[in-house]
Amino acid sequence: MELRIAAKTDADAIIAFDHIAASDPARVQFIHNQIKSGACYIAMIDANVVAYAVLNYKFYDNGWIEMLYVHPRFRCQGIGSALIRHLMNECRTPKLFTSTNQSNVPMQRLLATLGFDRSGFIENLDEGDPEWVYFKRLRDHAT
Repeated sequence: MELRIAAKTDADAIIAFDHIAASDPARVQFIHNQIKSGACYIAMIDANVVAYAVLNYKFYDNGWIEMLYVHPRFRCQGIGSALIRHLMNECRTPKLFTSTNQSNVPMQRLLATLGFDRSGFIENLDEGDPEWVYFKRLRDHAT
């Protein structure tokens, strides 16, 4: 598996497997914008893009995994875990945050496996499905 920053030429492959992008032009624009800004990372297997993630610093200037999306055929094979570990190494801040819906139990399990702690929740983003915020300390504050 190859993990790297996405290039402009990877956009079509990402859009092809992201089911939200199929019907949401805003998601397509989001993908293009994240690639352009250098915040989008991809996982490749046999020269095919099979997952992407977005790491930025919009969450109170801390590292923030805004998106993790694994191609449905490649889920539960360690790709999401590898991509998050890669982002943990790339993160420039001592704290890394992300979030997921209460209903997204596979993502919650993945985050727990990687040592993320639940930090709180946000109501009213998705009606009836609170957004759980997770936190991971990457290094001591002094370093």
